[in-house]
Amino acid sequence: MEIRNLITFVHVAEMNNFTKAAKYLGYSQSTVSFQIKQLEAELDCLLFERINHTIRLTAKGRELLAYAQKISHLTEEFKQDFHNSEELHGHIHIVTPDSICEMMMTQNYADFYQHYPHIFLKFSTADTDDMFRILDHNEADIIFTLDSHVYHRDYVIAKEEQISTHFVTSVHSPFANQKNLSVRDIIDYPFILTEKKLGYRKVFDEELAKQSLEIEPVLEIGRTDLITTSLERGVGISFLPDFVTQKKVEEGTLVYLDIVDFKIDIWKQLIYHRSKWISKPFEAFMNYVMQMEFQH
Repeated sequence: MEIRNLITFVHVAEMNNFTKAAKYLGYSQSTVSFQIKQLEAELDCLLFERINHTIRLTAKGRELLAYAQKISHLTEEFKQDFHNSEELHGHIHIVTPDSICEMMMTQNYADFYQHYPHIFLKFSTADTDDMFRILDHNEADIIFTLDSHVYHRDYVIAKEEQISTHFVTSVHSPFANQKNLSVRDIIDYPFILTEKKLGYRKVFDEELAKQSLEIEPVLEIGRTDLITTSLERGVGISFLPDFVTQKKVEEGTLVYLDIVDFKIDIWKQLIYHRSKWISKPFEAFMNYVMQMEFQH
């Protein structure tokens, strides 16, 4: 029984898709199909049910998966130990909201690279629902959420913290120095917001709906750096996490509005799947992020 066939089987099973597994492994789809057929012939059993272009593990397939995952993990561990232990090698795929991706790339990536030059990072952005779908199909190693609090027994919360959010605008705004404002006082002012239904924006809209309110922004954009730049130039109001705006508030170009009747609970959570194998590069990345991203 060839180890590469077992590793291919693991990826097909975890991604629940031949095409995605082939792309991840750098194989053609026909190669992946052939390797699975080899395994099925060797074990004399069907590993996947194939119905209308969808696949599902059989009982024997689920039984094999537990053994194959152990073999895959041991193989990867051997490869790592074979290299100089001082230099970790690996690839890590992280899915984040736009704002966290910006922060990690601009503030921390150069330092991370200095510590771990052979750990290659891939960043993708997605909304919270898509993040968990990606995690469930093993298409990413770890996710950052910026949303309401998430808990599920299938996931490990490596680190979490509740974060502060504010309505924010230019120091030259007519609302800048006003106290005890209601959200209704500012509702008709031009707003620049992150994209609808993404992370904390979804929670924001849900809270507005509870008050029978809705905001139609003049601009929706994922990049919070462009939002804060527009605010500094006097264009409207936004609602953003403090880690995005705090520096500019301290510098005196932006100001938090004193809104007394609007509060939402937003959490930053670092999450991976409970069945995820913790490789040495993955462990190093998690330790680095937990030390750096959750510092104040």
